[in-house]
Amino acid sequence: MENAREIVLDVLLSLEKEEDLSHRLLRNVLNKYDHLDARDKGFIKRVTEGVMERRMELDYYLDQYSKLPVRKMKPLIRNLLRMSTYQILYMDAVPDSAACNEACKLADKRKFHQLKGFVNGILRRIAADKENLTLPDPQKDLKKWLCVKYSMPELITEEWLSEYGPELTERILKGLLEIRPVSLRISEKLSKDEVCALKKRLAESGKGMSQSPYDERGFLATELEGAESLEDFRKGNLTVQDLSCVLAVKAAGIKEADLVIDACAAPGGKSILAAELTGPKGKVFCGDISEKKLSLICENISRMHQENVEVELWDARQLNNAHDGQADVLLLDVPCSGLGVIGKKRDIKYHASAEGYSELEALQKEILQGAWQCVKPGGILLYSTCTIREAENRDMVRWILDSLPFEPVSLAASLPESIREGVLLEKQGRKREPFAFEDCCVQILPGILDMDGFFFAKLRRKTDA
Repeated sequence: MENAREIVLDVLLSLEKEEDLSHRLLRNVLNKYDHLDARDKGFIKRVTEGVMERRMELDYYLDQYSKLPVRKMKPLIRNLLRMSTYQILYMDAVPDSAACNEACKLADKRKFHQLKGFVNGILRRIAADKENLTLPDPQKDLKKWLCVKYSMPELITEEWLSEYGPELTERILKGLLEIRPVSLRISEKLSKDEVCALKKRLAESGKGMSQSPYDERGFLATELEGAESLEDFRKGNLTVQDLSCVLAVKAAGIKEADLVIDACAAPGGKSILAAELTGPKGKVFCGDISEKKLSLICENISRMHQENVEVELWDARQLNNAHDGQADVLLLDVPCSGLGVIGKKRDIKYHASAEGYSELEALQKEILQGAWQCVKPGGILLYSTCTIREAENRDMVRWILDSLPFEPVSLAASLPESIREGVLLEKQGRKREPFAFEDCCVQILPGILDMDGFFFAKLRRKTDA
């Protein structure tokens, strides 16, 4: 376990230098140290993700016990204290004495001999007081309490309080910290008998499988470390895809023999589902901006044995003359702030900035202006993001309707009955007045339904434009 702690420390230091996003860096590290036993790899994953989830809360406690503010500490000491405090507060299986002693050993090993006493003193005081640690008073400063309790930066918390109100904001924040199962989707190409047989295999797999309450071809796995371990995944009978994405693609109303364009397609999940829905007589063109993204799309298409998909390098900000006015359906899942998937990509929240938001909103408009003409008159534009910001979602739909030749299409009949209550709750909780085109938009919030935070809107190109 000593080596595992050192690996965690190095990962946290790399993340502080912003060398990569946490989910990618952690995946690469676990692959590099694949020789470690499952217990050590589980420890590395749990502590790394835990520190990223709880960093603001951990820093708040550390600042109460250190005369030197966390922000002024040496990076190695700061991250050593964070990971050790997390073990003390959130990992009952780790004795407090072990967390303290191993931290001191690591400080010594990394040439910080003179700071061993500093590290030991802070950690032992936190361990002794851990049942009595206090947060800011929510009655005096609700925003600060929410920020610290759920480790969410002020910029995000303040915006959600304005858009969703206190009660719903706390449900969102709480939902983002909950452990989420892996979401699997059974291929639409499988017959009913094949689906039944596959469901039986999944139920007997020992991976904590349960059928999704929202979709008959959706499964949730609570004990699955990697989908590659499932033979049906390797054979292309199922794939990893959150139900929110599935709902969005199915809401587009793709029919057999349709021509579908997926303009920002990586990693290819929506393109594959669209290809399954449109069948062998249909066609899906999917594109993205880099060869690396295209490689990922091709890998997934190959595994799922999908032959009616064509992949092309395409910057969606530029008009694609080859597809001008051809698409029955255009899927446009634009780059976004990603706040709906913080539970999976834990450091997204620490990179949020007002300047970054403005740049994303400008990019989204550029993509819309470059891609919309692919939709034929009477065809469908399915706009989507994996965020829950009004400015990137409903406000962007308002902009589309004001600036481009599209009209709203009601999604009332496209939502499964089992999720309508959750969507209605979200609508009731928002502080802003509903738009006149409200029925064409669906916002899924973390903590309300058992899926990622996601937004999608269905729009039709006007036949006279």
